[in-house]
Amino acid sequence: MAAHENTPPVGPSGEGAEGQAPLHVAIVMDGNGRWAKQRGLPRSLGHRAGVEALKRTVSAAPKFNIRWLTVFGFSTENWSRPAAEVAELMALPKRYFESDIGRLEREGVRVRVIGSREGLARDLVAMIDDAQARTALNDTFHLNIAFNYGGQADLVQAARRFAEDVAAGRAKPSDLDQTTFAAHLATAGTPAPDVIIRPSGEQRLSNFLLWEAAYAELIFQDVLWPDYGADHLQAALAAFAGRERRYGAVVADDVLAAG
Repeated sequence: MAAHENTPPVGPSGEGAEGQAPLHVAIVMDGNGRWAKQRGLPRSLGHRAGVEALKRTVSAAPKFNIRWLTVFGFSTENWSRPAAEVAELMALPKRYFESDIGRLEREGVRVRVIGSREGLARDLVAMIDDAQARTALNDTFHLNIAFNYGGQADLVQAARRFAEDVAAGRAKPSDLDQTTFAAHLATAGTPAPDVIIRPSGEQRLSNFLLWEAAYAELIFQDVLWPDYGADHLQAALAAFAGRERRYGAVVADDVLAAG
């Protein structure tokens, strides 16, 4: 994916920042449990506070010229958590859509939920389908929520989908290239993320957007997700603006220095 040389990031104050504005930002929403523990609260309240952080971030992102935001809400590995916590996590999308889907629809936000529907309650699937249908024609801002999602599982599913195309005579093995493979991923139609942000101090991808992260800049922030807001996003974008993205190439100055 080529670098996006569009307008610089613009903060809520309207002041510009040097460097590129990322077209697509992805965030691992991490630290809800630790946030609650630090305050002597049940983990469920940490997750609910995380929903409020999501609302703040979705509202702030367009002000920084971001067009796509992908957030990691529930991983395929999270099923191993205690049943009560899994139930709370399953309730979070309902809570978010019930409170915000009308506003998202009015403001031109297109919502996509990527990940497996297997194991999800029927009423949750119905709410997801409704949110996607109501916002399907919106194009001002794109919000992707990775829920019951795992990068490795998505790669396997993409391979299976292509294999099914070959078995059905719709494709030949020689048709497979990077573009064709990417078209079979859950994120098909979405540009690759320019930057992946992980708050909470942890420094790993945790099975998030493994294919798509190939040339993303990685930024780790020492703030727990429920405390996240526009200032933290602005700080991450400032760090991104200072990065030199080479995509495996060598810039002219390096060639001259080597010579």
